[in-house]
Amino acid sequence: MMNDKKVINIGIGFVTGRLLFQNVLKTYINNWLEHGLIKNKNIKIHVFISYDLLYKNTDISDYKKIPKELEDLVDSIHFYGVNEINDEIELLTKKDNPISADDCHLLFGEGYAKKRNIVTYFAIKLKMDKLLFIDDDEYPLAAYKNKKEKLVWMGQSILSTHLHFNDDSDITHGLHCGYISPIPHIEFDDDLTENDFKLFIDALSNDIINWDQIKQTIIKQKGVTYADENILNSSIAYEIEESNGMKFISGANLCFNLKNYKKFPPFYNPPGARGEDTFMSSALSELKVTKVPCYAFHDGFSMYNNLLNGVLPSELLPIENTSHEILMRFVNATIGWVRYKPLLVYIIDKENFEITMQEMEENLIFTIPKLCAHFKTDEFHKILIEFKKYSKNAAKHFNDFEKTKNAWTRVLENTIEQEVVLQL
Repeated sequence: MMNDKKVINIGIGFVTGRLLFQNVLKTYINNWLEHGLIKNKNIKIHVFISYDLLYKNTDISDYKKIPKELEDLVDSIHFYGVNEINDEIELLTKKDNPISADDCHLLFGEGYAKKRNIVTYFAIKLKMDKLLFIDDDEYPLAAYKNKKEKLVWMGQSILSTHLHFNDDSDITHGLHCGYISPIPHIEFDDDLTENDFKLFIDALSNDIINWDQIKQTIIKQKGVTYADENILNSSIAYEIEESNGMKFISGANLCFNLKNYKKFPPFYNPPGARGEDTFMSSALSELKVTKVPCYAFHDGFSMYNNLLNGVLPSELLPIENTSHEILMRFVNATIGWVRYKPLLVYIIDKENFEITMQEMEENLIFTIPKLCAHFKTDEFHKILIEFKKYSKNAAKHFNDFEKTKNAWTRVLENTIEQEVVLQL
């Protein structure tokens, strides 16, 4: 439970590249205001924004041009683009520090993992007590179906929930509803049967994606994950137990208790892959991770932007494969999965790595032509090309992950700790 007498500095971390970011930020600031967090004198809220101009061809003003009335509601807002990071790398690699440019480039730069490290690094450097990551396509809402199968919406105080439980944990991790999976609704046919698709998902399965989960959401619920009403009406949290050497988290609705920041691993993913939260999950054995009862609505296909304007639909529709953009989101997600699956297997089941890779390849060779036929595209052939490249480089990526963890330890010990000594 949060100590009411102590002033808590909360960092709110956004890694963003979307045009809608300003609307998302406005929604969350108003959410904090509504739930009494802005006016609570024991809480100071600091926003950390790591932005990517190339992801959606955006401009700096899409992030920095925040209305003054919103900016004044929080205690500080910090922006991190290429120039700010290069300046920090120059500072870190000055000759008095045993930090090399190679160390810095392992940790900071382009991609989700490195941008999350940027936010975490500056939150620690600026003496935050907590750091809550929020994604720019997730909103503080839960959607569930009541006993009459009617859609019900419930506002969520994500920050309050994490603060309530975070003092007793190292990491608190909430839940997600909405369009979590990037897979559009599929009507199976002779080109692609349900069993074909199962083999494909089994080949790519990881800590987030597996056939049981896909069958429930994509087939039975037409792509929608609904919140659990029992969880919404409870205040029960529970510790996440280790499984296969991992304590599973996701990259957002995720709060770090920075009291023991030196025990935290960095984020990492193989180049061009995702899975930064997965690989962090593999390095949390010494940390207490707690699942907490709050949801974020994931608008994975950007179909429900009007939720940010208070428009609550009475039905969540299946995402049909009706555009090139929807199809490519699915294709690119599968490429992201296949790029990080080999390293995941290498970490958790190195003994059976070669056997697992062989089974993956056989399943992909069998199912990819079926996906191409069903979706009338050759784009899925890229998956097998990427699989061969990343399975071949799994050992190298594992070594890079270890180097990244070592570099992170050195950066925290030799820069942030030195600053504390100098201030004293």
